[in-house]
Amino acid sequence: MTVRTRFAPSPTGFIHLGNIRSALYPWAFARATGGTFILRIEDTDLERSSQAAVDVIIEGMKWLGLDHDEGPFYQMQRMDRYKAVLAEMVAGGHVYPCYMSMAELDALRERQMANKEKPRYDGTWRPEPGKVLPPVPEGVKPVLRFKNPQGGVVAWDDKVKGLIEIRNDELDDLVIARPDGTPTYNFCVVVDDIDMAITHVIRGDDHVNNTPRQINIFRALGKEPPVYAHLPTVLNEQGEKMSKRNGAKPVTQYRDEGYLPDAMVNYLARLGWSHGDDEIFSRAQFLEWFNLDHLGRSAAQFDEAKLRWVNAQHLKAMDDAALAPLVAEQLQKRGITADERLPRICGLFKDRCDTTVALAGWAAAFYADVTPGAEELAQHVTDAIKPALATLAQKLAACAWDKPGISGAIKETIAAHGIKMPQLAMPVRVLVMGTAQTPSLDAVLELQNQQTVLARLQNA
Repeated sequence: MTVRTRFAPSPTGFIHLGNIRSALYPWAFARATGGTFILRIEDTDLERSSQAAVDVIIEGMKWLGLDHDEGPFYQMQRMDRYKAVLAEMVAGGHVYPCYMSMAELDALRERQMANKEKPRYDGTWRPEPGKVLPPVPEGVKPVLRFKNPQGGVVAWDDKVKGLIEIRNDELDDLVIARPDGTPTYNFCVVVDDIDMAITHVIRGDDHVNNTPRQINIFRALGKEPPVYAHLPTVLNEQGEKMSKRNGAKPVTQYRDEGYLPDAMVNYLARLGWSHGDDEIFSRAQFLEWFNLDHLGRSAAQFDEAKLRWVNAQHLKAMDDAALAPLVAEQLQKRGITADERLPRICGLFKDRCDTTVALAGWAAAFYADVTPGAEELAQHVTDAIKPALATLAQKLAACAWDKPGISGAIKETIAAHGIKMPQLAMPVRVLVMGTAQTPSLDAVLELQNQQTVLARLQNA
């Protein structure tokens, strides 16, 4: 059997990390097994769906490298197919028209709740042998309801939650087409999963209640349902379900904030799956290790500090030449165009950074003016040290512009003025880089333009 998985988001708001994790696992399972990953856009909620939300879904997945093999398919473009299957179900006796009005349904629910019963449709219009149905009201368009099996249980072996059994008597007859004939979510999903030959449905556990209904529709259509894995919820840092309402950010915002796609995949993978105690791993390792047997059962909590730490580890391990274009993009946002020095600048500063934005902050000092803080200037660039700074400027103007030459100029200045390295290095760093804390001074100066260094020292 070829594994076929899908990600089927609704474009009713931007896609956040909780949503994208529901894309990561089916993508990873398809890639790990040599299967096929399908993108399907469930856009039947016309009032809330938007093209902008679709664009963010596709953009976010592209950034994270969650490439799909088929799609995107749009449910609104498949309406003729759904209606054809509905007609088959009507002909097969699996569906019936229900003329109960909303007012009647509300009154029914109120009576049931008053009697401490579960609110549910009572089967008034369900045809049964020997049953006399009410007269059809004039001018009322019916909904179509699915004849849910009566008696017995719906059971499936969930790859996350284990065996789940729901009594059919707990399920009422689901509306599968509205009065205008448009089919509803649970019905469309089943038709899509059949037509797309989906073998594994890996999705959030907010869909668990839909699953028994969908399984019964599969069987009414003469098909066996796929394997299900219902993922636990992702909680935000306050312990609430991650959502736009609770302050979740669009996935693409993490890109803009300087996170690396492989670091995001690493972090998201650990929000509900594990491989022993491994915290940091590459995309290739993740796909080599991933299966459905190590999905967690309990809710995972998002932790931005942990995400930053994971990103920092990936940043440090990343090849300088591959990192430089990402930092160049961040510099471009500041109106700065980088040059061939950038890979070496990245190599020098990446151990101090947790995002490409932070790294671009260091790199900017090599391409744009710096403004040292008044406090650091007062602390380090004192009258006592200014003669040594003047000597250093003279020696740097005459030396070979490489690490040995610069290092020699610094040592000669220290010896000439009888001072220690920090006494000279700190003010030079403040003047040249705008801060007293940098990597090795000769390495920093070598990457700076010689004339820029001399001009900044003369500002003392």
